[in-house]
Amino acid sequence: MKTTKWNIYDHLKTEEEIDGFIEASIEEAKNDADPKYLIQALETAARARGMLKTAKEADVDRASLYRILSGETDPRASTLAKIANVLGYRLTFVKQAQAANSF
Repeated sequence: MKTTKWNIYDHLKTEEEIDGFIEASIEEAKNDADPKYLIQALETAARARGMLKTAKEADVDRASLYRILSGETDPRASTLAKIANVLGYRLTFVKQAQAANSF
């Protein structure tokens, strides 16, 4: 019996569904210091839109986009910003809450 692997990106059919997925991923990752979770969310969104389309719009070659979003390479912030922008988001920094006696 052949089983097929279930991939969420196969079920994100519209830009609204992709946006909802990214928004949920951002909310889920708010307290997670590991950026790999959000990179994985960008990968899912890019696959749902089409990797070639996303790569062209972000001005990144498709092979590089696969390597970046798979975690195979450590991407530059400027490249992540371009990918996020194509997906309708912008890369920002937010100050973390500090522990009371952190210094």
